[in-house]
Amino acid sequence: IAAVAVFDTATLVQSSRTTARMSNPQELQPQTDHALELHQAIDSGSLYEVRQMIKTLPTAGIAHLLESSPPKTRGVLWQLIDKDAEGEVLQYLNEDIQGQILSELNAEQVAELTFGLETDDLADILQQLPQQVAAQVLEAMDEQDRHRVESILSYDEDTAGGLMNTDTITVRPTHTLELVLRYLRRHDSLPAMTDTIYVVTRDDRLLGRMPLLTLLVSDPQTTINELMLEDLEGIPVTMEARKVAQLFEQHDWVSAPVVDEAGKLLGRITIDDVVDVIRDSTEHSLMSMAGLDEEDDTFAPVAKTARRRALWLGVNLMTAVFASMVIYLFQDTLDAVVALAILMPIVANMGGVAGSQTLTLVVRGLALGHIGPANSRWLLIRELGVAALNGLTWAAVIGTITLIWYQDFALSLIIAAAMMINLITAALAGAYLPLLLNRLNIDPALAGSVALTTVTDSVGFLSFLGLAQLFYL
Repeated sequence: IAAVAVFDTATLVQSSRTTARMSNPQELQPQTDHALELHQAIDSGSLYEVRQMIKTLPTAGIAHLLESSPPKTRGVLWQLIDKDAEGEVLQYLNEDIQGQILSELNAEQVAELTFGLETDDLADILQQLPQQVAAQVLEAMDEQDRHRVESILSYDEDTAGGLMNTDTITVRPTHTLELVLRYLRRHDSLPAMTDTIYVVTRDDRLLGRMPLLTLLVSDPQTTINELMLEDLEGIPVTMEARKVAQLFEQHDWVSAPVVDEAGKLLGRITIDDVVDVIRDSTEHSLMSMAGLDEEDDTFAPVAKTARRRALWLGVNLMTAVFASMVIYLFQDTLDAVVALAILMPIVANMGGVAGSQTLTLVVRGLALGHIGPANSRWLLIRELGVAALNGLTWAAVIGTITLIWYQDFALSLIIAAAMMINLITAALAGAYLPLLLNRLNIDPALAGSVALTTVTDSVGFLSFLGLAQLFYL
């Protein structure tokens, strides 16, 4: 008892709150699509049947069902979820739907709803609330939990500090394995994803780690200092979430410690949070190319959806007007040779597709950390080579088709030359635009496609019609 008491006061820090989101075997099973079944039950008024069906689903499955339902059905389903499960379901919903639900609750209701959630998940939810309401929710929490959540909220959500969970187990290097095991057995459960415990100094500076497997199979009289591993440096608390995900991928980590500038242990990041980062990054890249937000509600009302899309459509309209102005400069040439208007879209379209291929490759490389100053020049030369080879091939094809179609050798040369020019320009734009935008701290996935389309359309029209003007006028 004396040994444990010393251990408690001096060396081991275990969070007072157990993790709410533990792995559930049911969640590992393939989820059946209950949407049609549930909607039919709602339409028939069989709410008791709907409630029983919801109880059979894991919390992630319920969240998926809510996201897959129109607003009216979603409201009914939310009312039928058990109160004890609402917080768990809420953390799986996208930010747009979270905001809709939270906007209808007061601070006390939010505090009750989120009680027992992991600190990082709770911090994510609080960021969706107005500052005044979030402050009231924090005031309703006990001092220990409030301090943990506030420590996470002080960091940007897209950094290691925003991802970390403060629930960690730490030990001192001088303790024996027997003492550590004795302390761990006093707890009903450990924080989720606990695969290792961290070795720290008296002032919480990270020294190393002790895998649980080593702890279980080694001699109990051995000290932590003899077996601890020093091969893992802490993740800086300000590191970008994307780079954290890359480290987890490269090293196959289940969890990793987060430290401040002085090397003091602040918390840990677990693989489930990294999976969320990877998923969000993928959705962001896909949706951004259309000017959409990955957190947008699929079933948002018409007015709200139209308002969100209007800006991006306006930007695209401006780029289309610019390309049309290029065409307008050659109106006399188009009047003289009508065939130019028929063939003109081919050049712009081929340039757009070729540029998109390069753009997608470079954006992906930047996201994965594969592309940097050391290899960007090599990549550019490679893309120019590819563009030249494809340009020669398809210029010959379209030139031959044009010659057969119009029996005009000059026109076939013009479109072949314009194709070559636009494909090479597309390769340059597709490779350099993402690098330039990234250097300017502008999301390449968001702005790259619009900028590329403007370049390929304008250069395509300019080269094709400009060459035609030289030949025919």
